[in-house]
Amino acid sequence: MKYEDNPKSIKFFVKRYLLTNRELYKNKKVVDFPAGNGVTSRILKEIGAIPIPMDLFPEYFEIEGLNCKRANIKEGLPIDENSVDALICQEGIEHFSDQYQALKEFNRVLKNNGTLLITTPNYSNIRARLSYLLSESERFNSTMPPNELDSIWMSKQEITDEIYFGHIFLIGIQKLRVLAKLSGFKIKKYHFTRIKSTSFLLFPLFYPFILISNWIAYEKNLRKNKDYDTKTKKEVYTEIFKLAINPKILVGSNLMVEFEKEEDFKSVAHGLRSKHKQFGTT
Repeated sequence: MKYEDNPKSIKFFVKRYLLTNRELYKNKKVVDFPAGNGVTSRILKEIGAIPIPMDLFPEYFEIEGLNCKRANIKEGLPIDENSVDALICQEGIEHFSDQYQALKEFNRVLKNNGTLLITTPNYSNIRARLSYLLSESERFNSTMPPNELDSIWMSKQEITDEIYFGHIFLIGIQKLRVLAKLSGFKIKKYHFTRIKSTSFLLFPLFYPFILISNWIAYEKNLRKNKDYDTKTKKEVYTEIFKLAINPKILVGSNLMVEFEKEEDFKSVAHGLRSKHKQFGTT
C-alpha cells in the first residue's frame, strides 16, 4: 500500500485535501517543502497544479519529470517574493530550529491571500501532554526525550553542513498559531485527520479539567489585560480558548492547519504593543 493511500499516514489526508480542492489548486504555483520523496508533488502535478518541490536533501526525490531544488530554510527559499499561490509544509516544521523565521520566509514567498498548509505531529493532544508530563518525551514508555543519539535524522557533511534534526522542535497548536500570526498568517481552517486512540480513551477523564482551567484563564485575562479594548481581547482570547478545548485537537493524531496570508510579515510589528513600557521595568 502506498503512503498516500494508507489512512494511518498523514499523506493520505493531504492527498484527500488536494483532491477535494483540486479546482482551487489548478494552474497555481505550489511550493512543496520539504518535498521528501515527492509523493505530494506528484499529486499536485496530477490535479493540474504547478509543483515547486524543494528539500534539504533532494537526492531522495523520486518523481520523474520534476526537478527538486536544494533548499535550506535557514538560508531562505530560492524563490522571489510574493510569487507563489500556496505552500505545503508537510511534517517539516517540527524539524526546524527557528520556526518563526521559517514562517516569515513562507510569508515572504506567498502572494497576498496565499495558502499555507502545515501538517505536524499533534503535540496538543492529550497523549502528547501526558507524555511531556511524565518524561518530556513524544511517547511515554516507548521514546526517550530528545537527545543526541536518537534525534539526528540526517547528517551528511559531504552534501551540507546542516543537520536534519528529528522531532526536537515539536510544536502545539497554540504556539503554531501565535508564530503564524506574528508572521502575517491567520488560521483559515483546521482539518481533522484521525483519532489517536490513547487520547480518545483519556478524553473523558481530562476534558473537564481542561475546560475549566482554560475558562478561568480566559476570564482572568479579559479583566487583567488593560492594553487592549474588550472587543480585541475577546476576539483573540476566544480563538485561543476554542483551540484549547477543541475535542478534535485533543484527540487528533496530527495537526493539519490551513493558513491564509493576511498581511506582509514586515507590517505585523506595527500593530503590536510592548508588554513592558521601558527596559528595566517589571
